[in-house]
Amino acid sequence: MAVKSEQPQINQETRYEALRQASGVIASQADLNGVIENLAGFLPAVVDFEFLGVVLYDAERQVFRLHAFGGDLSNKSEVGTEIPLTEEEAVILQDQKPVVINDIEKETEYADIVARARPYGVRSTCLLPLTSPRRRLGVLVFGNTRQKDYGEEDLKLMSTVADHVAVALENALNYEEARSYQQLLARERDRLRLLLEVNNNVISHLELSDLFQAVSSALRDCFHHEYTGLWLLEEEQLRCVGIDFPSNRGFIQQVQRVNVTPSDLAEMRARTTKLIRRDYIAQLPAAIAAPALAENLRSGVLIPLVVGSKPLGILTLGSTSESAFLQEELGLLQQVGNQVALAMGNALAYGKVSEARDQLNTEKTYLEDEIRYDRNLEDIVGNSPALRETLSKAELVATTDATVLLMGETGTGKELIARLIHSRSSRRERTFVKLNCAAVPSGLMESELFGHERGAFTGAIAAKSGRFELANRGSLFLDEVGDISLELQPKLLRVLQEKEFERLGSTRTIKVDARLIAATNRNLSQMVANGEFREDLYYRLAVFPIQLPPLRERREDIPLLVRYFVDRYARRMKKTISEIPEPAMQAMVDWTWPGNIRELQNFIERAVILASQERLDVPLEELSSPRTGRGVAGSTRTLTLQELERDAIRDALQKTHGRVGGPRGAAALLGLKRTTLQSRMRLLNIKSFEDGPSQ
Repeated sequence: MAVKSEQPQINQETRYEALRQASGVIASQADLNGVIENLAGFLPAVVDFEFLGVVLYDAERQVFRLHAFGGDLSNKSEVGTEIPLTEEEAVILQDQKPVVINDIEKETEYADIVARARPYGVRSTCLLPLTSPRRRLGVLVFGNTRQKDYGEEDLKLMSTVADHVAVALENALNYEEARSYQQLLARERDRLRLLLEVNNNVISHLELSDLFQAVSSALRDCFHHEYTGLWLLEEEQLRCVGIDFPSNRGFIQQVQRVNVTPSDLAEMRARTTKLIRRDYIAQLPAAIAAPALAENLRSGVLIPLVVGSKPLGILTLGSTSESAFLQEELGLLQQVGNQVALAMGNALAYGKVSEARDQLNTEKTYLEDEIRYDRNLEDIVGNSPALRETLSKAELVATTDATVLLMGETGTGKELIARLIHSRSSRRERTFVKLNCAAVPSGLMESELFGHERGAFTGAIAAKSGRFELANRGSLFLDEVGDISLELQPKLLRVLQEKEFERLGSTRTIKVDARLIAATNRNLSQMVANGEFREDLYYRLAVFPIQLPPLRERREDIPLLVRYFVDRYARRMKKTISEIPEPAMQAMVDWTWPGNIRELQNFIERAVILASQERLDVPLEELSSPRTGRGVAGSTRTLTLQELERDAIRDALQKTHGRVGGPRGAAALLGLKRTTLQSRMRLLNIKSFEDGPSQ
């Protein structure tokens, strides 16, 4: 923007014509730089000067700011320089009168202006106020490095130039303000559109994974970034809900959990949205920092998600650019975070309600099944010393939450004792859940105990709660616990010690509070010695062992049990049985009952079926040894083929604990097909030990 230092005398007509042209061109410019460029092009034909300057007044800060400086001295001052406002310059603005200094060496009135001009070699200068009808804009400065006598005509022309420049500057400033306001409105529109989209996602998504994908997509439309992550706060740890990183080269994997420090929690509660750079990323835990740096993430934002004063988690954004996020955008991002926090709170509440509903539905179904299959808890019948000792131990341990191990032969009533312990405990209002470990294939045992997620294995079309979840705050009865495989025993030990587990196919840890009551008819200590059962699990189960007596050790209870079962089945079959023959009763007392109470129960049921009058018809021929054929009177006789077949089947069922099918079932032991054995059992009126309730 150089200007000639020497200028020939310009006639008046030429000056006014140049001023007229300059006025039209200046007025047509919409921005400040265009105004200054045109001034430099036209003003030399109007005013004699070597340099010119435009300084605008900042009323808020009480300073001048240099917006243009042209001529031979332009390299000595930088556009944008702030110049403190002196009293002399304030007078120019206040009085709206120009200041003319023809020779600064002789000037005594404007000492501050002289002191500011002297370092630039200025000898003469003229300062004219720039004022529009709306405001006082600043000062237009003309100057020369030589003495110059500005006459009245010069001052008149320069004042006219200043008026035109003021109008042009007003237009330019108004244009810039309008453009700035337009940009502000556009940003506000984008902000409101983003908040509306996020708000719609709050309403329409109640699953955390779906919510995350929707919010991530909305943010990517408004901010230029590559990475989005959502983290949920759980017990002073952040659990990753999801990562959206399409350009991932494979370095970033989904980190499951990250520890949170007390200072991190304080920042989250304070809703401190943090802009981070590469050096901050490098200080993060290695599991996060190493892959992030490998992916060349250079900047990011940490947005705390808080509802009320409760922190729920963090929304993280990342970019490979150094300046993807600006400081002025943090307010908008925090507003987004507030809405995401509300959505997350809703999703978590919905998840808890859904889990509670599913839990209640599953418990309802389980209890209905219990009733349907006649699993009602009934009084324990008997008054023998052995039974009273067992009941005393059960009553004693019931008031605690200790793990109980019930040991005894099959059919001795271990389930009834377990139910008694539950009904006398503080958990009696919650669910009593039962699982017969011997009746579940080993491949499905983990799913039965701990549940599974959808797709965890072939056929898992929906998520399912396990027995431990069903028994939360209640009691879980594991019958035949010795049949649990060695591979699954460590997980059972963990849930007993740590009160936590993961569903099959899931990495989410579930806390559970279930009281375990285990039962077995096997010698667990011998299994430990043989390497068939974990020693640490055995000791964890046997915190309070109770040995249940077999029926042959409590013969004084047999008459009570006989009358109990007779009354029970007679009511069911709508019969009236008032007489039990004494020989038959004595025979039943003398019999060893290898199947214990379950065998007695099935025997009485057959006797009630056979009874045609009010007298119990007891099939005494069944109360004989399969090996010797010795009956109740001690005589020997030859057993029929049907009796031998019945005894063989009953003996096989007893050895396999009532299991019919499978590689360890009675059918395999007898060398028969499962369907063939079931047909023979129906023909001989033999029931599996699993069909009737334990006593």
